[in-house]
Amino acid sequence: MARVLVTGGAGFIGSHLCERLLEAGNEVVCLDNFFTGRRVNVRHLLDDHSFELIRHDITEPILLEVDKIYHFACPASPVHYQYNPVKTLKTSVMGTINMLGLAKRVKARILLASTSEVYGNPLEHPQTESYWGNVNPIGIRSCYDEGKRVAETLMMDYHRQNRVDAKIVRIFNTYGPRMLFDDGRVVSNFIVQALKGDPITIYGDGSQTRSFCFVDDLVSGIIAMMETPDFTGPVNLGNPLEMTVLDLARLVLDLTKSNSEIVHKELPQDDPTRRQPNISLAQEKLSWVPKMAPQDGLVKTIAEFRSRMAEEEA
Repeated sequence: MARVLVTGGAGFIGSHLCERLLEAGNEVVCLDNFFTGRRVNVRHLLDDHSFELIRHDITEPILLEVDKIYHFACPASPVHYQYNPVKTLKTSVMGTINMLGLAKRVKARILLASTSEVYGNPLEHPQTESYWGNVNPIGIRSCYDEGKRVAETLMMDYHRQNRVDAKIVRIFNTYGPRMLFDDGRVVSNFIVQALKGDPITIYGDGSQTRSFCFVDDLVSGIIAMMETPDFTGPVNLGNPLEMTVLDLARLVLDLTKSNSEIVHKELPQDDPTRRQPNISLAQEKLSWVPKMAPQDGLVKTIAEFRSRMAEEEA
């Protein structure tokens, strides 16, 4: 049985990861400062004797005995990471230094949840891991984009200099149950608006594309990466099925049977126009491909959103 640390473990992806690791028979230590993570996401795990929840901010060091570290702590949606950009950057830089220091000290394998945002507004399409990206270093998104790029640098330097067993995954757009209602991402925005009967807001003309991966598929890829020896990455994890934002809005309207109208607003600064992963490396090294069709994943997500909204209104 491995003792596993998940930073940001009460977050959207982190909580699904904690669940899966417990199912596989691991001891799980979940660390979260509850800025975007929610205790309710892991409440059903609290009675499990193999699960431990610690409220902690990773910009401060912590001493723990663990075998593996999944480093997921960082607000990941523009609404939240732009709320306190300096803190976002500190989380990516100081937090990653603290986790790498811990990994070095206890000889743990560490996996960084990096992001497709390291590619910025990509000039290469679809994006491969060898692409260096097109990021605005002084834009409103750079606290997150550049923070994750520095985190990747730190991972590789600790790996080369201190022989830390490090791994990097670059996560593309992910959706599923437990997403925050107010995280500003298109899937959660559209579902909440459709269920409330509010206008569906599309920024720009809706021709920009995203590639949406269901959270269960993503977690499978993350764990496969952690368990694959002698491969540091980085590796893209996402669904290569590209979809326009307008098509997504229409699909959500159809699945929710909503009468919401679609309205268009101005495109935000530095918003990427196209985003699609090349996952041939993940297929080759991890034997991983996403399996959930967008329509099926959205049905599950909408059902969970609907019941959570009913609970909050009750």
